[in-house]
Amino acid sequence: MARTYAIGDIHGALLALQQIIAKINPQPGDKLIFLGDYVDGWSQSAGVISYLMELEQQCDCIFLKGNHDAWCESWLAGEKPDNVWLFHGGISTVESYEPLSDAERTRHLDFYSRMLKYHIDEQNRLFIHAGFASLHGPDFERYEKNYMWDRTLWEMAVGLNPRIRKTDLRFPKRLRLFSEIFIGHTPTINYGISEPMKAANVWNVDTGAAFTGRLSALNIDTKKYFQSDVVRTLYPQEKGRNQY
Repeated sequence: MARTYAIGDIHGALLALQQIIAKINPQPGDKLIFLGDYVDGWSQSAGVISYLMELEQQCDCIFLKGNHDAWCESWLAGEKPDNVWLFHGGISTVESYEPLSDAERTRHLDFYSRMLKYHIDEQNRLFIHAGFASLHGPDFERYEKNYMWDRTLWEMAVGLNPRIRKTDLRFPKRLRLFSEIFIGHTPTINYGISEPMKAANVWNVDTGAAFTGRLSALNIDTKKYFQSDVVRTLYPQEKGRNQY
């Protein structure tokens, strides 16, 4: 039976990503949905993008764009580096790109430009890096930054009384629009949880790989998951985003 995995925020941790892919061992028919934030943090951001571009040739992959990816894309396109970006992991990303030729950077820039804002599958499951604010869904979102930055969707789900079911009129309209929602962006370790975390009908797959957590891949049907080693143990001479 074909499997679909949602994979959380990688943040430059190529070694963790390689562990996850080895554990999944993708087979023909499987699908990998990456929830964004491939760069910024550990030292191999450019390597992560190169690896994903190779993986795309071998597997059925969907790549969503995160806020950190948008920052990097703007820089690769020639814009002045955003100081907020540099402070929040961008410096390590810039350094990772130093060995790449202009042609390689152009190929990477094309890859960033092809990343999706969100994806909705045939079972009405939404995959998005952060969230959306429109009560009518992401198709009607007025502010594109919300796809990559919004935390209110997740905060709403976390704050909802678990006894309130989807059929209850008190269940938030934004959450009712989809059977399930899969996001990254906000590390579950902020809530003391090191595994993929469910709140209402929202699954958060960012398990803090950029900081003190692991990279995770969640089977969206069975809800079984794979995790890498604690990422900072894979990069013992680095701090990742723990220094920011």
